[in-house]
Amino acid sequence: VYGTRIFSVGLVNMLNACPTEIDFDVYQPRNPKASDYYRWVEDHFEQLETVWDDRYQSRFGFWRAYVTDVIRRYLDCGDLHYGFARVKCEDCGHEYFLAFSCKRRHFCPSCHQKRVVEFGEWLCQEVLKHVPHRQWVFSIPKRLRIYFLFDRKLLTKLSRCAWKVLNLYLTHALPYKDAKPGAAIAVQSFGDFQNFNPHLHVLATDGCFYNDDAFMVCPPPNTRALEELFRYEVFKMLKSEGKITDVIIENMMNWRHSGFNVYCGKAIWPHNEEGLENLARYIIRASFSQERMTYIAANDSSDGVSKVVYQSKDGTSTKTFGALDWLAQLVTHIPNKGEQMVRYYGFYSNKSRGLRKKAGTDDQVPALIDSGLSHKAFRKNWARLIQKIYHVDPLLCPNCSGSMKIISFIEDSEVIKKILKHLDLWEVRPKLPPRANGPPPESFIIYDQSSLPGAEDYLIDTDYPVEAYL
Repeated sequence: VYGTRIFSVGLVNMLNACPTEIDFDVYQPRNPKASDYYRWVEDHFEQLETVWDDRYQSRFGFWRAYVTDVIRRYLDCGDLHYGFARVKCEDCGHEYFLAFSCKRRHFCPSCHQKRVVEFGEWLCQEVLKHVPHRQWVFSIPKRLRIYFLFDRKLLTKLSRCAWKVLNLYLTHALPYKDAKPGAAIAVQSFGDFQNFNPHLHVLATDGCFYNDDAFMVCPPPNTRALEELFRYEVFKMLKSEGKITDVIIENMMNWRHSGFNVYCGKAIWPHNEEGLENLARYIIRASFSQERMTYIAANDSSDGVSKVVYQSKDGTSTKTFGALDWLAQLVTHIPNKGEQMVRYYGFYSNKSRGLRKKAGTDDQVPALIDSGLSHKAFRKNWARLIQKIYHVDPLLCPNCSGSMKIISFIEDSEVIKKILKHLDLWEVRPKLPPRANGPPPESFIIYDQSSLPGAEDYLIDTDYPVEAYL
């Protein structure tokens, strides 16, 4: 009736008939607008786009239109004005509203954390087998990083270089011709202080599968030999792409310290399910931490300049950045739309897993963690993820401890406005003007309906992780 996916006319009737007797609560496990991170983004994102070409293009490349979409969607994330779900207790009738989320990667702290938890569970239940694994980290020297900043497609080729080296070591360490290791390789583009530092985190089997369902552990690795092979593969790849010449390669081969590094962690045995799941989360962690940043607005700064103070991961040091400079640096880590950040190889590749499932042999080697949920239920179970992240059950009624469920998605702008006004939750805020070279300020916020999140944005993304199916 009102353009919503599921909406009861009775709600409007209740609003008109007994406007003071309805018990609504707004469920807010987080308040993004109260954070330093949100205020910093809101204060500076418009200015960043206007000055990008003059101040940052030479350092970080062209402005990507997709970055604008990511930032704007983040600023709308968790805002009831853009739609919400009604969650109602089946026993006492208590209700609350749950705002839609933006689901942006590496920019929205809440949405990315949900992806991290979902990915960790999915990897351990659908990909990793009940065998020992190791973490590997492949990194490159500073001199070569600029090529990956200006051409993000090279990150895919860097991942292939690491796999080629790792696959060569693991297969040649065993006496079986059909030996096949498995690996999930995640690209991380950031360092401790958001500097562009592309490197690879690899979760690989500590050995190889053979004869379809048998597994043998490899001897301890020689990382120095792997480092030299990795350097050779990266030089070969960059030369074929026209990024470097033989002169550059010869110069870098004479360095006392090559700048390349291969790290190999300790073996993680399959009974350590929690350790492997935590490692799976770690390899796709967010590029920043809200808890480690402090935003000092221009009004609160002694010199009238906005700043961001960021703490190192170990807590031993801090760095101070200009607020606009730090935002420019941070957006370089936002992946392009549809860009794969995790790739699967060998026994864990999409093709290998698909062929085994088609043949009905995938269960011959049991999964690391057996899930009681169906594939569809696993991806739709948003309440379980919220409970795992925030330690709060969003479907437990705070009044009677009864069971709650989603009864509708409210998407129509007029219905949203009517409900929020009735509950005194409708907010019309003055819009601050852009800091530089922008259009004149508007009197009020105008909610652009064309870019609003829909009900499908509220649910766990059924196509995530896309890396598993491309």
